[in-house]
Amino acid sequence: MTAFPAGTILGYPRIGPRRELKKAVEAFWAGKVNLQALEQTAAQLRSAVRARLEQNGLQRHDSSIPESFSFYDQVLDAAVAVGAIPARFERLREADGSIGLPAYFTIARGEGDDAPLEMTKWFDTNYHYLVPEIGPETVFSLSSERYEQQVREAAAEGFAVRPVIVGPVTLLALAKASDEAPEGFDPLSRLADLVPVYQQLLARLRAAGAEWVQLDEPALVSESLPATTEQLGAAAKDAYTLLGEANDRPAIFVAAAYAALGDNLAALAATPVEAIGLDLSRGAVPAAVAGLEGKTLVGGVIDGRNIWRGDLAAAFDKLEQLRGLGANVAAGTSTSLQHVPHDVRDETALSEQLVSWLAFADQKVQQVVTLAQGLAEGRDSIAAELGAATAALADRSSAPGVRDGAVRERAAQLSADDFVRGDYEDRRVAQQERLQLPELPLTTIGSFPQTGDIRRARARFGKGEITQEEYDAFLRAEIDGVIALQEELGLDVLVHGEPERNDMVQYFAENLDGFDVTEHGWVQSYGSRATRPSILWGDVSRPAPMTVEWSRYAQSRTSAPVKGMLTGPVTILAWSFVRDDQPLADTANQVALALRDEISDLEEAGIGVIQVDEPALRELLPLKSVDQPAYLDWSVASFRLATAGAHTDTQVHTHLCYSEFGVVIDAIRALDADVTSIEAARSRMEVVHDIAASGFNHGIGPGVYDIHSPRVPSTEEIQSLLEIAVADIPAAQLWVNPDCGLKTRGYEETTESLRNIVAATRAVRENVTAAV
Repeated sequence: MTAFPAGTILGYPRIGPRRELKKAVEAFWAGKVNLQALEQTAAQLRSAVRARLEQNGLQRHDSSIPESFSFYDQVLDAAVAVGAIPARFERLREADGSIGLPAYFTIARGEGDDAPLEMTKWFDTNYHYLVPEIGPETVFSLSSERYEQQVREAAAEGFAVRPVIVGPVTLLALAKASDEAPEGFDPLSRLADLVPVYQQLLARLRAAGAEWVQLDEPALVSESLPATTEQLGAAAKDAYTLLGEANDRPAIFVAAAYAALGDNLAALAATPVEAIGLDLSRGAVPAAVAGLEGKTLVGGVIDGRNIWRGDLAAAFDKLEQLRGLGANVAAGTSTSLQHVPHDVRDETALSEQLVSWLAFADQKVQQVVTLAQGLAEGRDSIAAELGAATAALADRSSAPGVRDGAVRERAAQLSADDFVRGDYEDRRVAQQERLQLPELPLTTIGSFPQTGDIRRARARFGKGEITQEEYDAFLRAEIDGVIALQEELGLDVLVHGEPERNDMVQYFAENLDGFDVTEHGWVQSYGSRATRPSILWGDVSRPAPMTVEWSRYAQSRTSAPVKGMLTGPVTILAWSFVRDDQPLADTANQVALALRDEISDLEEAGIGVIQVDEPALRELLPLKSVDQPAYLDWSVASFRLATAGAHTDTQVHTHLCYSEFGVVIDAIRALDADVTSIEAARSRMEVVHDIAASGFNHGIGPGVYDIHSPRVPSTEEIQSLLEIAVADIPAAQLWVNPDCGLKTRGYEETTESLRNIVAATRAVRENVTAAV
């Protein structure tokens, strides 16, 4: 058994530096390339990653290079590998029981009446994973050879890679009970049945040449899962005792990212696993526990979730402290680098000064290699690199714009009254008098399809091929079409469709001081979808109105109310790379004040409905319960600071998506938005039970159309969802809307889906009226 490498990363971006995988996968879905061509592109990407990591200093023969590729999602990969697929997709198996790539995509995206797996956020990140469905009837069996095929593929090029697989405890802890499972069934109860299949998988990996395997167990750090910390620790001890005792296996590295491992370090240390990964970016160096002798502790001191160059000297200090626990020590990243872009050297439009403060995936690999050298050769051997990082930190702290006296003075003058709006019942009456909406009002979340024409026009404008006047005329024509379509469909509260916005956060980053945007900084969000998080590096202020003219124009085209559309402070922070040199609460309030000014200007322009999206509210909830109250306090406060100045008859909406909401229902109530729309279609309205039980009495719009799937829901399907909602929540509170914005969908499927929503709503309205 070979020694663990002195430095490694937990994973690497898999979409390609120019989103090559996205383009290939979507071409395959569209029938433009065949399966062989897709597989060839994926193999080329994997080969390029191995070469890139070697160039950045990782070694080809010591298992320091992880094989973390995925066509869609790492949780789906593991579920498919062990055969854990819902009964509705069993028909997709090959004759030999295997699950091929076309079937894999169908499970992810759905087909016909067969809904895809539910999707939700991966711990407290903006990455979305697919939720396995497991019940007593689930038969675990090896159903894919992809992990071992990729090990052999790498070996053919002379690389000894370390396959990365979601571990058995996390796979079950993140799963939901299948439709066939009895009430109260816990997927974690199937651990004893699942571990033998992992044993078989490890044996196959060893036969393929893998010397080390990485099993990701981030569930062990979380206190936000149904299972308790103690239950998860006991499950890990059971699972890894059995896996560790197997003779025919690679050495096992258990990685526990996203927060401190805490008491579960002792559980893992008591098993025969050879290496344990600790997130030392989100957690401190732990105390020593029994069983660490002879193991390797991989200190995750390089932040895998943010793009700052950071304090390399402090990172090395942590590694030296880790040595005091009696184990071997290796340098690593805190998480997979799938959460950051590929290479800061691609960003030629950013200032040299800002670039000097940053480290994308390739630069983080180099930092790990530097720290590994220091562990092997001593601190003096890396003194120059440590000094350069310290100098960059000092330059960043004193740079113009990082601190703005006027912004800080305004925030310092805030009082309690700035966070409080008038009585909700008074607002409800005033808003209904102004808006005259029917029962079960119909609306959408904000964006309409971003067509090829829109993207081409934006690109031409960016290149100077069309003038500002020509571009504005194009956008006005797009808005005209969106408004006309909504009127023809029969929606009640309209949106302008956001054709001027490339992204719901980047648009605001481009119009606020304190931000910069990247050109190639793509990060996977889910499946083939990627975002370009902006860089929030300084104090935030609004030099001019950002959305007012487009909202004013849209409202001039219709007598129906048109929503002004803003992105909330928490989401702007969550979906940006945020400065790490001050509390998030301070940064959130700066953003909130800029939005407060924007709301005032929208009201002045005659806009009576304003939506402030906060889809990331649940996402940022800390994994440790002790940290959650403070987060909920400042996140709610920042939203209220942004919206509390709105007039009584201005209807403030917010939107939340793709998370479990039960644990933050009190915070949602505390936002005090007049209407809250939420994702609910893919989970078939599960959230309405939490809403009803909580006594929530504001407007609520549980989504009825899952826009993350290409399926067009039927009128009957939508009506059944609405009937579930009406059964639990008074119709006077309910709104009808899709789960999220329609940006990623095409117009044909969008129009058909919205027609079905309108038809279903009218039917339910009639039933509600008849029942009165």
